Amino acid sequence: MRARMRVALLFLAAAVWVASAQTNNSSNQQLQQQQQQQQQRSIWDEPIRFTSKSKDTCSMVVSGAGDYTRLRVSCKGPSQGQTPGRSYYCDFQGKPNLCRAYNLNPRHFFTQVMWDMRKLSHACQGPKIYRPAMCKKYPEEAQMTFLASWPKTTTPKPSKPVQEPRKPVVPAANKPVTTPNKPVTTPNKPQPAKPQPGKGPSQPKKAAPKPGKTTTRPTEQTDAKSSRIANEYCWKSFQGVCTYFISWFQN
Repeated sequence: MRARMRVALLFLAAAVWVASAQTNNSSNQQLQQQQQQQQQRSIWDEPIRFTSKSKDTCSMVVSGAGDYTRLRVSCKGPSQGQTPGRSYYCDFQGKPNLCRAYNLNPRHFFTQVMWDMRKLSHACQGPKIYRPAMCKKYPEEAQMTFLASWPKTTTPKPSKPVQEPRKPVVPAANKPVTTPNKPVTTPNKPQPAKPQPGKGPSQPKKAAPKPGKTTTRPTEQTDAKSSRIANEYCWKSFQGVCTYFISWFQN
């Protein structure tokens, strides 16, 4: 009996512990949901305000549109004297709840969008899709995509150049045929023909002066030749006599 009582008490304690753990988990989940709802309500209730590069005062308001989350950016420029400042707004739409980081801190998601918009002179003339850094890896469906704007900003289309009517091509008469390495001649300006070898008047060529030749006397030539032969074939003591006879025979 005592053993059965102990087992029953153990089962009862385990059941109480499991029930308390389940209640704690459910209460924690409800608390997290309430916190997320409070954060989302704070986004819906409190707009995010900023100033653009051109000193336009802007505000960002987030609202729900079915499964989508919609963002409206409204801006008003500073007045210039009696002229009121410009006013404009633009709408963006997406499903940022597909991003896990957005569900943890949705206000920071739109704060990152605001950081990009305040760098622009016109807050509604930025990129068509905003990709905050915290959800940059997610597809375009999770990003905020441009939906509409007022007033509509239209860029003027470039005007097409007026094409002039084509003139008929008239073939040119007596068009000279050009050949490589030959000058192009036109019929209006005849050019003098170049003289060809063997044809046309030839101009007398000036004779180049020939270098003058030095003439030597025959007696001097024979004496030199006789002395040269005497030097080759006679003794030194008889060279004078040999020269005389040799020159005498040659003359």
